[in-house]
Amino acid sequence: MTLSSVHETAAPEQTAAVARALAESLRGGEVILLHGELGAGKTAFVKGLAEGLGADPGEVASPTFVLLTWYPARLKLWHADLYRLGAADAADLGLEELPGADGVLAVEWAERLAELPWPRRILVHIEHRGEDLREVRVERPE
Repeated sequence: MTLSSVHETAAPEQTAAVARALAESLRGGEVILLHGELGAGKTAFVKGLAEGLGADPGEVASPTFVLLTWYPARLKLWHADLYRLGAADAADLGLEELPGADGVLAVEWAERLAELPWPRRILVHIEHRGEDLREVRVERPE
């Protein structure tokens, strides 16, 4: 069974607030798989996760050219951006070895992953709903 919540946001700060609330419930070992078109708010969501975990959200940037980075916090936040990768290239990153019990992994463009080996995954779908409105859907296995 999956627990879902749906949030409507009208600004990046509101999208980040949804992620901050989610971060409070994280205990380590979770993988957040982010889906949404370019500019939907995936990085704003990760900034909210960082803040909720105790990292500096100002340090979070889309790691499109770096591919993978991490931020020290209550739980280490790993942040991957697969936008420029195909499934084969994404498999070579070794993400299946992350995040460990002391961390959380957030993956932007998660649809580029061929496999989803993590039992503790949380799916986040962010969709444009016109102008600045977004629908943020969070799905967690029970």
